[in-house]
Amino acid sequence: MDNGQGRKNQIRPFLLNLPQLFRSGKANKRSTMHQTEENAKEQLLENIDRQAKVRAQLDPESTLRRNWTEQVTEFAHHFTDHIHQWNGYYPGTETAELALSDTVEDMGTLLQRYEKYISRQGVSPASAGHLGYIPGGGIYTSALADYLAAVTNEYAGIHFAGPGAVAIENACIDWLKQIFGFPQNSVGNLSSGGSIANLIALTSARDKHRVKGAAIEKSVIYTSPHVHHCIQKSLRIIGLEEAPIRLLKLDNGHRIDANELEQTIQTDRKAGLNPFLVIASAGTTDTGAVDPLNAIADLCETENLWFHTDAAYGGFFILCPEKQQLFRGIERADSVVVDPHKGMFLPYGIGAVLVRDREAVMHSNHYFANYMQDAFAEHEMINPADVSPELTKHFRGLRMWLPLNLHGIEPFRAALSEKLLLTQYFRQLLSQNGFMLGPEPDLSVSYFWWPDAKDPDAYNELLMKEIHRDGRVMLSSSRIDGRYVIRIAILAFRTGRNTVEEAMEMVLRCKERVDELM
Repeated sequence: MDNGQGRKNQIRPFLLNLPQLFRSGKANKRSTMHQTEENAKEQLLENIDRQAKVRAQLDPESTLRRNWTEQVTEFAHHFTDHIHQWNGYYPGTETAELALSDTVEDMGTLLQRYEKYISRQGVSPASAGHLGYIPGGGIYTSALADYLAAVTNEYAGIHFAGPGAVAIENACIDWLKQIFGFPQNSVGNLSSGGSIANLIALTSARDKHRVKGAAIEKSVIYTSPHVHHCIQKSLRIIGLEEAPIRLLKLDNGHRIDANELEQTIQTDRKAGLNPFLVIASAGTTDTGAVDPLNAIADLCETENLWFHTDAAYGGFFILCPEKQQLFRGIERADSVVVDPHKGMFLPYGIGAVLVRDREAVMHSNHYFANYMQDAFAEHEMINPADVSPELTKHFRGLRMWLPLNLHGIEPFRAALSEKLLLTQYFRQLLSQNGFMLGPEPDLSVSYFWWPDAKDPDAYNELLMKEIHRDGRVMLSSSRIDGRYVIRIAILAFRTGRNTVEEAMEMVLRCKERVDELM
């Protein structure tokens, strides 16, 4: 009994102390956990600080920024000061040294590489000698605007995020509405170029006329054989690849024949088809032709067809009094596309679309997401992201807004009129030297060929190769009415009288070499 009582006396204090032991154990565990958490937090903060030091290279200090800016600015001034001495075309495809690597290099080395492998290869789009394709301009004041837009990194898609940027984009659209006579309640968008602008317009036409499903195979589209190929791409992208497309008969000036169009529409209606879209051009890239817009507008109004005008190349010639009559009827279109990076000489990457039917555009492009509810609660104005496939929206409007405010409209108008006159002058020089010419162009694109050869196509193709090999002025070729021809496209803002004279000398020089080879 004594032994049992003794054991009880030993166990009792242990049992009495058990809660304290538990509390002590928990406290020790909490202390250990707390220490572990503190260590983990310290390690986390050290890692954050370590990464931040490396990340800081993306936000260099003032002295380095100024040094880099001075080097880039010096490059830009050297480029601009000497661009008149450079060829319009440089053969070559050396690009191996442009591959990315993990090597960090200095700005001077990278600028040297840029000049050698980028600005001195292929077409020189900023050159006065780029007469081969419809060029992007690249006026200097637009480059300054792009610099500001990139440094401040403004978002131009939604008013809530960038009210000033969106206001400038909308101001540019409103200005375009005035130029092309569109109503104020129409909508528009500054896109990356004519391809996306045409995509927006044609999608709106599809949705307005409800061309979906089984209706596609019976819904007819009418256009010129010379329509820009981005139209076919857009139609394919929006699911209209299987729609009947009528390539219309053209007149002697390569314009759509409105009578032929009317007859084709009536024939299709009698066959049980559904005509719904006419695509006209205000300046084709092959021949510079402007389709009879007013006559087409009359027909589309009568037949209840969507009237789209692709004026990407030629639209801004409406600013020239001597050409305004060609554009009568464009104000009646349901949609119009123009490219400020063509007729306003801005850098590549800015097209524009105007659409009369706001609801058709919104149906195609406007969507509401829950996470964007703050942005859409503010007001009812249309955001650029509401009328375009693009949600990530570069602040393109500044590259148009800044030059217009700095220069005014007159230098742009004068440059366009000059290009029309230069086209006439080049054609005169070609004719005087025995070349055959295409019809008198509506705008600033024309074509020519040398006729006195056993095989004219082979001769002119060889002449084209020699012109590219020379490269002083860039020309291009096409095939029109089955004939191989050489194209002239005069729209680069630096192109002047001396450029045309240089081009004529180059053509004759290359012709001499072809004669020796033949």
